[in-house]
Amino acid sequence: MKSRASVDSFTVEDVNDTAKETCLNWFFKIASIRELLPRLYVEAAILKCNRFLSKSGIQETLPRLTAMIRGMGDPLVAAYARAYLCRVGMEVAPHLKESLNANVFDLLATFRQISGDSVQKQLHVQKVEVPAYLTLYSPAINWILQCVAYRAPEQLLTEMMERCKMMANNALLLNSIMRAFRPEFVATRATDFIGMIKDCDESGFPKHLLYGSLGRSLACADPPESERLTILNEAWKVITKVRNPQDYMNCAEIWVEFTCRHFTKREVNTVLADIIKHMTPDRAFEEAYPQLQSVIRKILTYFHDFSVLFSMERFLPFLDMFQKDSVRVEVCKSIMEVFIKHQLELTRDPVILNAMLHICKTMHDSVNALTLEDEKRSLALLIIGFIRMVSFGRDFEQQLSFCVEARATFCNLEPVLVQLIHTVNQLAMETRMVMKGNHSRKTAAFVRACAAYCFITIPSLSSIFSRLHLYLLSGQVALANQCLSQADAFLKAAVSVLPEVPRSISVEGKLRSSESFLLDYINNFLATLLVVPDHPEHGVLYLVRGLLNMVQDYTWEDNSDAKVRVYISALPLLAAMSQETYLYSIPKMDSNETLYGGDPKFLSEINKLCETLIGQILDHLKTLTRDESVRRQSALAFSLFGVLLAHGDLRNNKLSQLSINLWNLSHKHGHCETRIRTLESIRHQAQRPDMAHLSDTIQRLALQSRT
Repeated sequence: MKSRASVDSFTVEDVNDTAKETCLNWFFKIASIRELLPRLYVEAAILKCNRFLSKSGIQETLPRLTAMIRGMGDPLVAAYARAYLCRVGMEVAPHLKESLNANVFDLLATFRQISGDSVQKQLHVQKVEVPAYLTLYSPAINWILQCVAYRAPEQLLTEMMERCKMMANNALLLNSIMRAFRPEFVATRATDFIGMIKDCDESGFPKHLLYGSLGRSLACADPPESERLTILNEAWKVITKVRNPQDYMNCAEIWVEFTCRHFTKREVNTVLADIIKHMTPDRAFEEAYPQLQSVIRKILTYFHDFSVLFSMERFLPFLDMFQKDSVRVEVCKSIMEVFIKHQLELTRDPVILNAMLHICKTMHDSVNALTLEDEKRSLALLIIGFIRMVSFGRDFEQQLSFCVEARATFCNLEPVLVQLIHTVNQLAMETRMVMKGNHSRKTAAFVRACAAYCFITIPSLSSIFSRLHLYLLSGQVALANQCLSQADAFLKAAVSVLPEVPRSISVEGKLRSSESFLLDYINNFLATLLVVPDHPEHGVLYLVRGLLNMVQDYTWEDNSDAKVRVYISALPLLAAMSQETYLYSIPKMDSNETLYGGDPKFLSEINKLCETLIGQILDHLKTLTRDESVRRQSALAFSLFGVLLAHGDLRNNKLSQLSINLWNLSHKHGHCETRIRTLESIRHQAQRPDMAHLSDTIQRLALQSRT
């Protein structure tokens, strides 16, 4: 099969006689059509077929068809026939510019027919006004001039302008010229065009439409700098006199971009004031929301300094014209998106904060029971972006006051409340950093106020996972700031909420078990409890016991080992608590290592709790005897063995024997490779002087492995 390139590159010599005869036959049939209009259109439609007959067929046919159009009596019909012929000519022979120019000049010559008796009588019969009739010419003239102006030199525009002046600055032609030629060419002659527009007759084609076409070119290309203010003043003198709100708004929307592009907030503010003046009476703005939104987008394109933007007196009153909820929210979202993208520095500017709070509140108040979750999430992200950009520097109290106000304002969007809690926690940690951990009376009261803010806000969250996470995080922040009673309250609240965790959660529309989340959370909780000192009014290890009691009472999934895994995880914590010096601690705060100082009663309580947990674990292992459960039994046994090896005193015969039994139990059902690595690790540890007692354990384990 030949490619398209080879098919299109044929010459008349490649065409056989049969094809030529068939083609010529079709042209003869077209020539026999009596009516001029269908004959012209059909022949123009197959203009490319002239290549079958001669090399110069198209070049000869285009002038003939152009001349045929002169026989059409209706100037409007002739205009569209010329537009179609120019379209076909550009497609099949774009290099033949002569026919395009001929069509333009013929079109200009027919303009006098419009004022003739024939056309005027027809308009009177059909009850069509002249201005409305003239607009029917615009698409055809625009297309023809676009064909002429395509890759045309700048000199052609000068020639067209001269011809337009010869026709007493025909408004219809002038409008099409400004639309057809490159914006750069038009912009350099903007002052000349304004002079021509002034001299146009306004009765047939309104001048505001001409200024609209000029404004479109000036939005794409810049006129000489010295002429810009004069151009704006001349254009706005005409635009502001337009009485019809829709016509006014269509033109004002175009010139707003020119104003924003070249002038300051003063001129833009003046334009906004004029728009408000025209669109407020009779609530005309309700019919012009798309144009008003376009004005906002253009302002946001050129004004990224929001202190300048919000200092325009008429900007917020302009926003008040968007009284349809859906439109108002969309406008607010567009402002927020630009703010988040371009506001690179943190701000405390009261002008910006007040305006942005107003905009964010508008978005927040649009949320109702029917709002989709995706929409809520989108609005929340925008508001969070604003909150993150607010900073009062070292004025932490003012920052907290802002968060209090924001909490009241955005109470219906949970992600925003979560962000506010994070912001306040970060504020407390920044205070600690500034004071280098040595709080004064004032800063101590302040971080307690931050803790109170979080403690009050967290219960309002519907997501139990958010509440749990934030209770623990806020408790850790309170501990870091030596707020023991507040930390106690956070951790106790977390323990009280844990029983409410559902057994399954929805993830991407599918139900998933919450067990893995709960296990991770409890492990994190246990790690925190190491540094939490016991409350003097409660018993020893009351938070640890409370957490383990919750685990005991929680309704786990059937055949779940989660509870036992928690018990296994709690043993390293209890072992760490029994040490004279803890692995980690919080500066300026005493943990149980200081409060009890290795007290025998305290150690006894830890040992009793460890014995209880190990007993519970062993009881559970005894239940895992069925074929489908033995692998779980082996895995749990090996986990407990690892804990005893790492944290237990294997010099105790009872504990040593237990570790051997667990080793044997795990050996029955796999873990062979792990066992080899474990033995190597124990041998390495046994070389240390303080771990020499492990040598005996190694021998016993190795013996058991061989048997």
